Amino acid sequence: MRLDRDHHRPIAGDSTIAEHVKVVARAHQSMIWSRQRQTNTLRSMLREYYPGAVAAFDDLAGRDALAVLALAPTPAQGRRLRVAQVEKALRAAGRQRNLPATAHRIVAALRAEQLEAHPGVVDAYAASVKALVAVIGELARQCEVLRGEVQAGFGRHPDAELYLSQPGLGPVLAARVLAEFGDDPHRYADARARKNYSGMAPVTRASGKTRVVLARHARNRRLADALYQQAFAALNTSPGARAHYDAHRARGNTHHQALRALANRLVGILHGCLRHRRLYDEATAWHPVDNTTPAAA
Repeated sequence: MRLDRDHHRPIAGDSTIAEHVKVVARAHQSMIWSRQRQTNTLRSMLREYYPGAVAAFDDLAGRDALAVLALAPTPAQGRRLRVAQVEKALRAAGRQRNLPATAHRIVAALRAEQLEAHPGVVDAYAASVKALVAVIGELARQCEVLRGEVQAGFGRHPDAELYLSQPGLGPVLAARVLAEFGDDPHRYADARARKNYSGMAPVTRASGKTRVVLARHARNRRLADALYQQAFAALNTSPGARAHYDAHRARGNTHHQALRALANRLVGILHGCLRHRRLYDEATAWHPVDNTTPAAA
């Protein structure tokens, strides 16, 4: 800095509330990733000795699966479960609808024929599963606690309404986008700078007669994940977003390439709304619709 000060930009200064949102939003997302890792471990373990449990539940991190696995962590216990016991467990876990039908489906899956592990290791697997069920249950509860903190902090930010007006953004996803972009109005010189930082803008590499458009791999993973989810959700809420996506698909781009191109466009729209302090407007954002942005491979 003493010798090359002219080659560096001043550090962007985000507001205190933006820093608050960043801390809780990242903690919430990390907690969700941790829960998913533990759920993947649970699924892998059940496949080894209790495949009927994998078939019985679509979501092993859901309240139904956690309640039944805590009650019957071994195949033998699962076969002995009665419908009334499962109904009672599901009701205690919070389920209120379709109790009899759900209980009958779970019991039928647990009683179906399945390839079992050696009896000598079943108890070891069961102890491990019980521990994982307890961990996943606590992670799920803490995710909800942090979710409330994220929504409360984001709701106090002056730009919250602008972010929530964007297609595909709810309170939690909008908080993540705000947290990773920051709120310093001078951080991004223009929409292109914001797109480049987001990681959604493609990289073009040319050498002689060869020209290749690639996705950016060096990027903020948390921000890229949030923008990708926004683009996917926007397909069902914004006709302009759907048209933009369909145009890229019609040119032969893959689903992921088209979503990245859409996310890149949505970042530009967000930048314009923040710069001009205007809420998102469907007609203004997509007129005329620009589908010329290349998609990264």
